[in-house]
Amino acid sequence: MISALLAAPPRLGGVRVLAVDGPSGAGKSTFAARVVAELGARTALVSTDAFATWECPVAWWPQLERGVLEPLAHGRSGEYRKVDWTSGAPRPGEVVRLPVPDVLVLEGVSSGRRSIRSRLSHLCWLDGGTEAERLERAVARDGEAAREELRRWQAFERGWFAVDETREAAQTRLP
Repeated sequence: MISALLAAPPRLGGVRVLAVDGPSGAGKSTFAARVVAELGARTALVSTDAFATWECPVAWWPQLERGVLEPLAHGRSGEYRKVDWTSGAPRPGEVVRLPVPDVLVLEGVSSGRRSIRSRLSHLCWLDGGTEAERLERAVARDGEAAREELRRWQAFERGWFAVDETREAAQTRLP
C-alpha cells in the first residue's frame, strides 16, 4: 500500500494524501501511526477525532478544508484547533500547526469521503472485524461510560458509509 501511495501523484498541491477510513474500533489510528512511522520525516497525521463530536460526527469538514486542506494545496502551512476529550465531553483544545508535508495521512471516520476523493493519492479501508468486536475495542479505548454513544455512532456510520460508498471506493481494503 505504501509503494502505491508513493507511486501516485500528489493531488493536493504538492502533497500526497492517504485517507485511512473505516468504522470506529477498526484499528485506523494504530494502522495510520504505523504508516507515519514507516514514512518518517515530512509526513503529517491528522485524525478526524480532532474535529468530530458525538453531536457532529461529520459536519465539521469545512473546518478541515479551511484550516488544513486549502492552505496545504497552496503550499502554505495549515492549522486547526483539536477537540479536547480529556474531561469526557468535547471542548476546544490546543491549536495544532501543520507544516507542509510530503505526505498527509488523514485518519478516521469519513476521512475518505466522496468530497475529497479526487484529491487523495490513496484511500485505505479497514473493516476491523464484526460490529460487536469493534464496539468492544472502542469501549476498551474510550471507557464503559461511552458504550451507548458508541452504539449510536455505529448506527450513524452504517448509514454514512452506505451512502458515501467509502469501502467500495478504496484502493486498499484490509480485514
